[in-house]
Amino acid sequence: MTPAIALRGAGLAYGSRVLWRGLDLEVRPGEFLAVLGANGTGKSSLLRVLLGLRRLTEGTVEIAGRAPRRGGDRVGYVPQRLEVSPLTPLRARDFVRLGVDGHRWGFGRARGAVRERVEDALRAVGAEPYADVPLRLLSGGERQRVRVAQALASDPRILLCDEPLLSLDPGSQATVAGLIDQRRRTRDTAVVFVTHEIEPILGLADRVLYLAGGRFRIGAPDDVLTSPVLSDLYGTPVQVVRAGDHVAVVGAPPVRAEGTA
Repeated sequence: MTPAIALRGAGLAYGSRVLWRGLDLEVRPGEFLAVLGANGTGKSSLLRVLLGLRRLTEGTVEIAGRAPRRGGDRVGYVPQRLEVSPLTPLRARDFVRLGVDGHRWGFGRARGAVRERVEDALRAVGAEPYADVPLRLLSGGERQRVRVAQALASDPRILLCDEPLLSLDPGSQATVAGLIDQRRRTRDTAVVFVTHEIEPILGLADRVLYLAGGRFRIGAPDDVLTSPVLSDLYGTPVQVVRAGDHVAVVGAPPVRAEGTA
């Protein structure tokens, strides 16, 4: 089976600063990969590479056996938050439709086909009750559901999520994470999920890619999120504290952010 994502000997640097190098990674269809690490370690930059918006410094990357490209078919993207102008007339339904034909010129798909895909996406995330409400009037959690719906409307084989839980309350975090997990389980969609909020997705992730100081570790969450592994990764004593379902990393040195986390 062709991997959904394949990176071989991949490296990325900004000038003399190496974010990561020597990354060999395959993500299978239906797999949930969590990408963790401090700001500035190259988490969001990895997503930009997979979206075809950034070239690797070294190595190769393939999306379903092909080089990534901007606007590539069957790759959905959920950003950190949905910023909305107070003047926008867009309703939730209109915004989701952009995920189907917003990148096309001309007439695009038949209206009935588009409408059906939009309705399916709204239904999948439970956004039908406010489908005709202007985006500016929705809560943060509702907006993020709509953003997930837009990504799902393209029927993605791969779903790339960049801090989709940021600024959401715990209930909304669990809801959004659950929606994304449901998609990959029911449609075999590969998920790459960048997050600082590890607890809502700890029980969902098959593997973790942890980035720190130009180095990385890949493995099952219980194998990577340990004091010995992270201490070795950071090169300084780091303690992983677990209390029931809660996990905290204590003592990890901060990394300077450059807007390309």
